[in-house]
Amino acid sequence: MTFRRLHIPIHLRWGDLDAFNHVNNTSMLKLLEEARVRAFWKPEPGEQAPETAILASGIDQGVLTLIARQEIEYLAPVPYQRRPLEVQMWFGKLGGSSLEVCYEVHNDPASSARVLYARSTAVIVLVDAVTGRPLRISPEMREAWQPYVGEPISYARR
Repeated sequence: MTFRRLHIPIHLRWGDLDAFNHVNNTSMLKLLEEARVRAFWKPEPGEQAPETAILASGIDQGVLTLIARQEIEYLAPVPYQRRPLEVQMWFGKLGGSSLEVCYEVHNDPASSARVLYARSTAVIVLVDAVTGRPLRISPEMREAWQPYVGEPISYARR
């Protein structure tokens, strides 16, 4: 079965580097968060966004998106680069109130030698901001996200 991936460009900041001159592991979590927000959260009026950006999240919207689990496998150090990283995203699973977001972090697609820097999975739970109880994924969300459901990441275990 063929599924689609989102391709989200994310620029590095000089401050993302650590003393070893590569992107720090905590900065990688922030970069993945930025890609996730751009891919799934509703844009401001006039902003460009993918068709999957339909989620209205926040206390003022009544919906929270909480990370239940996140795993990252680092495959190569990410050096500073002016061109954006490409974060490819898809869903490993759409549950009742949770979703498994899969990520692959690559160098710029125009680069002559493609590098896969990291793979990650985040399990996100939709929660009612008032009650703290899980909320079901809406039919609108499921319809927008279903074309992006594919194989979950299988991590190397040593």
